[in-house]
This record gives sequence, structure tokens and C-alpha cells, in this order.
Amino acid sequence: MHLPVGSVGCGENYATVGSHEGAGPCGPSLAPLQGVNTRYQQADDADAGGGGGEMSEGAAVGELWWTERLVGEAQAEHPGELVRTGSPYFLCSQLPTHWRSNKTLPVAFKVVALGEVVDGTLVTVRAGNDENCCAELRNSTTLMKNQVAKFNDLRFVGRSGRGKSFSITITVSTTPPQVATYTRAIKVTVDGPREPRSKTSE
Repeated sequence: MHLPVGSVGCGENYATVGSHEGAGPCGPSLAPLQGVNTRYQQADDADAGGGGGEMSEGAAVGELWWTERLVGEAQAEHPGELVRTGSPYFLCSQLPTHWRSNKTLPVAFKVVALGEVVDGTLVTVRAGNDENCCAELRNSTTLMKNQVAKFNDLRFVGRSGRGKSFSITITVSTTPPQVATYTRAIKVTVDGPREPRSKTSE
């Protein structure tokens, strides 16, 4: 039951996560994930030929426990700033629900790796939906440093359409590549969010 290295899924915002983006690299407390992967790989090698190489139930529970622990540690280092993605090994900054086209985000967008990713690894962000499958973005690539990829002045130029939001695809150019998704991440319009119209008095 290993989660694939390049897992792609539909991540949702969790109630325990705040609404503001954050800054700062993750510390060495995230390092144990590498040891966990090694341990389970050894367990798989030992069981090869017996059960089709599948992880035992106990090992699967252990891996989920470690993943949740790393998520909790990362969120503690960036309180109220990160949301989960479709990949269990990546978190990202929460985006505004509605934003104006080609406007600088309130805080730099970041991708936080829970596992070991080599410094200098290329990270790319793409956005799209059923109406605009590949929206125009600016400054949508950056390099990983200390397990954090920081996008300076990421801008959404393409518009998501009336009543629709973009989903975000994050590609980390490891070998093999890893992909994470952030669904219904941001609505982008020409004017951005506006104050509701006041009712006219009779």
C-alpha cells in the first residue's frame, strides 16, 4: 500500500489550517521521513515473493502515522499558513479564494516538502480548470532550498471564468518527478473581489 512517489490527488483545505500564507524554511525536524522510507523499503525487500511486495497492515499504519506527524510539525512551524495538497509529502501556502488578474499575491507562495528534496530542484506551478486548462501565469518556476520552494511574485494572469476557480498543479522535478494538486485553489477575475452592492432604500 505504498503511496506512489508521484502521487496525484485532489487535496482539500482542512478546518485546522488557517487562511494566511507563511514564510520560512522547514528545519531538520522533517528529516525522519527519509529514514521511514528506507525502513519500509527494507521491509518490502524482505517480504518480496511472499505477498506480491505489498506493505503489511502494521507497516502501512506506521507510515501513515509518520506522515501525519510530519504534517503536524510543519504546520506548527508555519502556524495558520499551510494547506495540504493531493500528495502526502507536500504542503503549500493557502491562496486567497478570489483575486484580481495579474495582481501580486499578498504573501509569496511557497511549497514545503516533508521529505528529502535536493536543493536546486526545479519546482513548477500550473493552473487550470475545465474552461481554461492551462492558464497564463508569471514567475511560476523556482528552485527548492532547505525543503522550501518560494515563488517570488507569482501572478495569475489568466482568468478562471464566472463562478469558477483554478486548481493548482505543483510539479517537483525529482527523479521520478513528484506531482501535487491543490483543488479549487483560487478564483481569478478582471476586477477581483468587490464589496457587495448596497441595497437601495425604497
